[in-house]
Amino acid sequence: MYQAKIDPGAWAEGPSEREIVPGSMPIAALSSDDARPFYWRALERQARWPTQTQDFLTALPPLLTGQQTRIVHVRRGRRLTGLVPLCRDPGYFARWRLAGVRELSEPGDIAAASDADAAGLAQALRHLGRPLAIDRISADSSFIPALRAAMRGRGWVVVRPAMPCPVITLDDSWRDPEAKFNSGRRSDFRRAMRKASGFGGVQLETLSPDLATFDALFDEAVAVEHRSWKQEAGTSILACQRREAFFRRFLRSAAADGRARISFLRIDGAAVAMQLALVWQGRYWLFKIGHDAAFDKCSPGTLLMLHCLRDAAESGLQSFELLGVAEPWIARFWTREQRDCVHVRTYPANLRGGVALAQDGFRWFRQNAVGRRT
Repeated sequence: MYQAKIDPGAWAEGPSEREIVPGSMPIAALSSDDARPFYWRALERQARWPTQTQDFLTALPPLLTGQQTRIVHVRRGRRLTGLVPLCRDPGYFARWRLAGVRELSEPGDIAAASDADAAGLAQALRHLGRPLAIDRISADSSFIPALRAAMRGRGWVVVRPAMPCPVITLDDSWRDPEAKFNSGRRSDFRRAMRKASGFGGVQLETLSPDLATFDALFDEAVAVEHRSWKQEAGTSILACQRREAFFRRFLRSAAADGRARISFLRIDGAAVAMQLALVWQGRYWLFKIGHDAAFDKCSPGTLLMLHCLRDAAESGLQSFELLGVAEPWIARFWTREQRDCVHVRTYPANLRGGVALAQDGFRWFRQNAVGRRT
């Protein structure tokens, strides 16, 4: 169920460009004809993560079935100058949270054209009167000081570290990615390629599908991922119909303007490893990886990763963004470089805020008590 307070079509007659006006609207409005006055793409240029884009937000509804949702925004005249997509469980004590983070485990942030617009968003969120959970946003986000200022004297804000996102900064040296590693790792790469060649002819490719070719390539990629350990864990795209609907819609939108990337390692023509990614703001953003478990011995995911790094460097991209979280195997094998993130919690000075604070305090005490015993 979507809640809306302002009809987007009414933005044709807006206030002056100096006045920051808050409001809310349904997610569906972002893809409607009425959204044209929002000048969305101008705001999108201020974003840090592809999870802040219109394509991402308009693909979210399948993932949020059963949730209460709201996009809180601010505008100046007919220009959209800030927004934050929210969702929450039903119920009196449920807290608002950043939409899509829990469902996808990806980082995000608010979108704001300026610090003043971030402050306007923070004020609008304070007036919602519910606790707020903003997970895995940029550690230096302008929204954090804005939210602290808005809540001063009216509640509490808690900021704590979150899992960072790994990143590889690219330059011309990554055109030969194997050379970035020590002799032992290079030997491992050669051994993996020999084992792969033992299964048959090896082909590595990165494709930029258009709308005519996207669905077939996407279906092939997610089928490969499903033949991995993720099938049993229930984390593959095909294991969840809602997740599949989201990724198909999101990456199909990217394919419409040539930004989607689907990569394969094939053996005798059959795909045995895959990557789903997009190119945005001069960077390669990796959303999904996977390989057929029957080919574990030849490390097809590693071989495909080397190919994609080379392709990204040869394309002149600034970085290779692994998204997800900085897991030990990534730091051990690929990079220790990372983008710092934080969790933000607000507790308004009312009954809902007090209950949320008590719940989080008890959870923190229990986790620390278990930690001390172990």
